[in-house]
Amino acid sequence: MSKPLSPKTAFVTFDRVGFRSPDGRTLFEDLTLSLGAERTGLVGRNGVGKTTLLRLILGELAPAAGTVDVSGRLGVLRQQVSPAAGATLADLLGVRSEMERLERLEHGQGRDGDLEAADWLLPSRLDEALSAMGLADIPLGRPATALSGGQATRAALAALLAAQPDVLLMDEPTNNLDAEARGAVATLLERWTGGALVVSHDRDLLRRMDRIVELSTLGARVYGGGWDLYAERKAEEVAVAQHDLDEARRGLTRVDRDAQQARERQARRDSAGRKARTKGDAPKMLLDFRAERAERTSGRQSRLSDRQRDEAHARLQDAEARVERLRRLGFDLPPSGLPAGKAVLAFEDVAFGWPGGGEILRGLSFRVTGPERIAVTGRNGAGKTTLIRLAMGDLEPTAGQVTRGVTAALMDQSTAALQPEETLLEAFLRLNPGATPNAAHTALARFLFRNVDALKTVATLSGGERLRAALACAVMGTAPPQLIILDEPTNHLDLDSVAAVEAALSGYDGSLLVVSHDLDFLEAIGVDREIRL
Repeated sequence: MSKPLSPKTAFVTFDRVGFRSPDGRTLFEDLTLSLGAERTGLVGRNGVGKTTLLRLILGELAPAAGTVDVSGRLGVLRQQVSPAAGATLADLLGVRSEMERLERLEHGQGRDGDLEAADWLLPSRLDEALSAMGLADIPLGRPATALSGGQATRAALAALLAAQPDVLLMDEPTNNLDAEARGAVATLLERWTGGALVVSHDRDLLRRMDRIVELSTLGARVYGGGWDLYAERKAEEVAVAQHDLDEARRGLTRVDRDAQQARERQARRDSAGRKARTKGDAPKMLLDFRAERAERTSGRQSRLSDRQRDEAHARLQDAEARVERLRRLGFDLPPSGLPAGKAVLAFEDVAFGWPGGGEILRGLSFRVTGPERIAVTGRNGAGKTTLIRLAMGDLEPTAGQVTRGVTAALMDQSTAALQPEETLLEAFLRLNPGATPNAAHTALARFLFRNVDALKTVATLSGGERLRAALACAVMGTAPPQLIILDEPTNHLDLDSVAAVEAALSGYDGSLLVVSHDLDFLEAIGVDREIRL
């Protein structure tokens, strides 16, 4: 377990750091932040620079301005654990050479330098780490290929526990993990007493943080506590920003009204002055004085009105900008017209296996009647993707029967229906051949791709934009699907995009079949049944 340290100890310090992307875009400017012995969740929209910040800490990138000071030892959990050919559990743990050194010394066969380099406490730390990660019964010599994906992930976590770094760096550590492996990551962080910086959109994991740091183009803002407190504070900020926007709009209206009333009063005075001059019953000198005074007064009032209006307009622009920064990217799905009780999908005693291989699914039976919302869960390798491909008709069962009663659309995490080199407009027209360019522009605008945004290429989109574009292409055709199938839809999305997708799906009137380990997402979209493989 990591050494307990004072929360005030700073292992990593960013001092007025600036950084620009290769295309010249400013990601950070004057960024100041310190990381000590606390668990910090790093959140922010995709493309804002979260992974770049980790790479600056690791020294893989250099800041354009300012300094990044690292005084503690770093441990990194990579998203993918890919063992080399012939690797063992000891290799995954990174202790093979050290354990071989200790074994040589125990047998009196030590080489030069072995005694000085030996880490005699490693076996006890390793035993403790493997036990904590549920791997105590697996020998160090077991081939890495014999480990499940979850075991390989837990081995990487055990390696961090055994190495005892001062700071853990994790970039989306629960992406592509099943419930077992996600639980192992959560267990590690709950036990950790050093520092941790976790880039994640996994709200369950973020609840375990001591603080949340939100990264934006304006810099880093720190919120004490975990996800739920952060979400509460953000909701309050949205409410305050909206109140300020309403006040700014009312203020501008008041300024315009007061200026109009002042102009009308001045016009009445000017009219009275002209009438008096026409009558000729007052000395010319007095009339000239009154005219000059009226002109000066009118000029002062005009300048005052202009200044007040400029100030009110500046307040309005500032309030609008704050609301826009805090606004979530909302969009709606069109109605599918799915009747209640309609047969949507049925699996009857379905089995599937590849020729020459074992069965992936066997005896699987379930029915979906509209508009049900069903989650498909299970460990990695249990057959979730196979079930989806059977439901879509990409595969046919080797036994049993699949009955598809409605049109369906598949949204996978890679949004494979979209081609990287095409524009959104081209993608829509390809996937909806009966649509006109005007209809395509209208459909894409409904999903917030307005005007020239429809001419962006797929390759330039963020994960959230790609999913939004894929949904637009799938559901805005002449016959919207009555079943949407989603395969890990929240992977690679930032939290704002996740919230927008949740809101859209929660209002959808068709059926949903969702593969996801994100319990917050499943609850938000109203899943009411589970198929566990």
